[in-house]
Amino acid sequence: MPVPSTSFGTYRTIHRSASALPSHFWEVARIKPAHFNTILPIAQKCRDRERAGYPNASANVWVLVWTHLRLDLVLSCTSTEMGTYPIFIASTVPTPRLTQQFLSSRIPVLASTLYQEVPDTRVYSVFGPDAIVNSFAPLWSSLTGISRYAEPYYAAKLSVCTSRTISNRSASIIPGLQMDLRLAVPADLQGVAELCYGFASESDPFTLTRDEALKEASHLIQNKQVWVHGIRQEGTNNGPSEIASIVACTRNADQCATITKVYTNPRWRRRGCAERLVRRVTKILLSSRYEEVALYVAHNNPAAAKVYHRVGFAGLGDGSADGVNCEHWSEIGFDRNVVELGHW
Repeated sequence: MPVPSTSFGTYRTIHRSASALPSHFWEVARIKPAHFNTILPIAQKCRDRERAGYPNASANVWVLVWTHLRLDLVLSCTSTEMGTYPIFIASTVPTPRLTQQFLSSRIPVLASTLYQEVPDTRVYSVFGPDAIVNSFAPLWSSLTGISRYAEPYYAAKLSVCTSRTISNRSASIIPGLQMDLRLAVPADLQGVAELCYGFASESDPFTLTRDEALKEASHLIQNKQVWVHGIRQEGTNNGPSEIASIVACTRNADQCATITKVYTNPRWRRRGCAERLVRRVTKILLSSRYEEVALYVAHNNPAAAKVYHRVGFAGLGDGSADGVNCEHWSEIGFDRNVVELGHW
């Protein structure tokens, strides 16, 4: 039910199941599927499970902020098989319009509602466009008394590749090596788990134990969400290839797929493995039902930005030579001595 805020014309609605989300949410999220990649796929998955008769996760909640009949902001507090997600926030309005004036009457509605709906300790971080996160995080700290970290856990550009931007350059060949790029199968479990563990070890504070990495790898393989770049020396056909790289694609909805994990074994780096596999996976996704593929690339990882730019992800070239301005997103964390850290 709509609940008015203190700001004239602004109100919020609270939804504790995805099935209860209004049709207007689905309509506007599908107009900007890349921007809503952290919210739409999860909501769609939750709704599908609810319709199939599975019980709704009672801790899930979505908060929508409206002005009159226009949806402005969406906040989600949801979970995954590996644990709880950060608080995700997205907006229906263009990034340049996320001004202080616009946010000052809306972010307090989101923060105060979340404060009423979930325990303080549940909110271990918030991820969204920079302007939104930088407005939400200090207000949340003020409400809860839980301090935030000055440095973001993650600061990145959101980039998109389409059939118009993808590069069709031929895959490079490494003399003396045989390469096998494919969807992972159960026999790859240990190799995928090893790279999941390596990825997490470089993603502090979201590290994994060996058992947790094995669980994540099993889930990715079972759901056909991870591709592998196998590699072996020529003339050694008797035995499995070594997994050099993985690419996971876990948040997919309607016309947009999102690459959520790219990792190369340090032993095989600087051989083009990541670029080769990302290009292959992106082509596969674009040749299926998806019109665009999204991913985030950290500001402090120029090497990855160059790889994705060569594949065809827009806005990542020097000086944005392709004329695309990527959205800037960040994740701000809260005091880990107080909150309950999740995983994503």
